[in-house]
Amino acid sequence: MKVLIVGAGRLGTQIARVLAAAHNDVTLVERDGRRLAELDGMPQVRLVAGDASEPGLLAGAGARTVDVLIAVTGRDEDNLVISLLAKQRFGVARVAARVNDAENAWLFDHRWGVDVPVPAATPLVSLIEEATGATDTVALLRLSKAGVEVIETAITAESRAAGHTLGEITLPAGTVVATVVREGRPTVPGPEIRLRAGDELLLVSHEATEQEIHAAFQ
Repeated sequence: MKVLIVGAGRLGTQIARVLAAAHNDVTLVERDGRRLAELDGMPQVRLVAGDASEPGLLAGAGARTVDVLIAVTGRDEDNLVISLLAKQRFGVARVAARVNDAENAWLFDHRWGVDVPVPAATPLVSLIEEATGATDTVALLRLSKAGVEVIETAITAESRAAGHTLGEITLPAGTVVATVVREGRPTVPGPEIRLRAGDELLLVSHEATEQEIHAAFQ
């Protein structure tokens, strides 16, 4: 599947990582050059700098050939313009757009080219499932060659893992932490990282269930 994601904030970056890990062809567009520089070297993801509300930028990013476009910038007006261009100018089959302000939710429909409006609070896995039209989230996130799954869990103030280092957490067999996302920035996990409320973790496992992984942290 060819996917074009607009917005390299925390959410857009996480979506890109998960879809790329599942061997999709992923392009990530971001207008903030500094943010893109932070993501330089992101594996299996093509990074494009520029304003996706410009038709020429979208064309150069491959909008004419993608199966799905996901607009997840922090501005509703940008997400709507990008969605409309994707649908009417480039004929993208499936367009998903994040709704940052609930009062604007009524705008996110077919009139603006949006097939799937996504409320800001939607969990990552559910968002990907809705955006791509997948009927089996586990199948979508399965790493086909390695035979493993990508699972997300979030640390809250009530989580038993809050305040503990990764090295102090007993993970289920066959499970590793792929990244810890803190304040929108993914970091390379090490046993010395002390988990905080608000951290989001992506884990890779070939044995554990989602429930077992959540139990280790929650």
